[in-house]
Amino acid sequence: MNVTLRQLRIFLAAAQSRNFSRAGDSVGLTQPAVSRSIGELESQLGLKLLDRTTREVVLTEAGQSLAGRLDRVLDELDQTLLDVRGMASARRGKVRVASSPTLSAQLMPACIAACARQEPDIQMVLLDRIQQDALDSVRTGEVDFGVVVEPSSTDDLTAETILNDPFVLVVPASHPLAARKTVRWSALAGHPLVLLDHASGSRRLIDDALASHGVQAEVAQQLGHPTTVFRMVEAGIGIGVMPALAVPPGGLRALVSLPLVPRVERRVMLVHRRNRAPSPLAQRVWQLVRETALAAPATA
Repeated sequence: MNVTLRQLRIFLAAAQSRNFSRAGDSVGLTQPAVSRSIGELESQLGLKLLDRTTREVVLTEAGQSLAGRLDRVLDELDQTLLDVRGMASARRGKVRVASSPTLSAQLMPACIAACARQEPDIQMVLLDRIQQDALDSVRTGEVDFGVVVEPSSTDDLTAETILNDPFVLVVPASHPLAARKTVRWSALAGHPLVLLDHASGSRRLIDDALASHGVQAEVAQQLGHPTTVFRMVEAGIGIGVMPALAVPPGGLRALVSLPLVPRVERRVMLVHRRNRAPSPLAQRVWQLVRETALAAPATA
């Protein structure tokens, strides 16, 4: 099968842009040259990869399968070629990091910005995924390491705690509990709760804290994204228990966040596969994420 690396890169550009003209611009070719190259690739493979319409390019099932795997393969090939040429000592290349949503939103932007400043030759690529998917991507080797909430099991992982993040109560400013400086967990009994769903790494810890303090309350809604939780609380559907890190630095519009006592924390961890040391590049980014987390302003 006479498939060339050039054909694969052109196909990937077309698959990502869904447009031959934009794909041509990104790889320095004309639209007819892109079309011809993809036609040659399809001929070599013996199947259609793209369906062309007058308005867009649509991936076939085979095209989706190839595009889904090709990005990572080409990244690894690029890195291998750099290594062979002696150009990637430990300063230049790409590091992939998986992170769960509240961390992606509130911690990782500062980490990516710090990487751009301190390690301009390292490209830090963030995969924003729910907790279990982030852990799976670490275990399968899809990413170099993960930034996650403490997993229920780390038997096959090497983990380092970089941050202790307390849980806080989020209520409308007009709620009776809003006038307090702190709120005991036991005071939540009987109030309808709006919580993150079980795909979040925090939910297991919240449930454990509620149970340990004997709180019996209806879970009115359980949701996948912190912003949705805040909007539900604003609407009066219930009160929320959230990680302090999920609260935007500028605060919430019509809501108040209050420390819950006794203090219960979730541990934010860096994780990689046990017995598989990260590459020198990944180790530099690991260190940078750790330092950025330590320098972050203290949470409630």
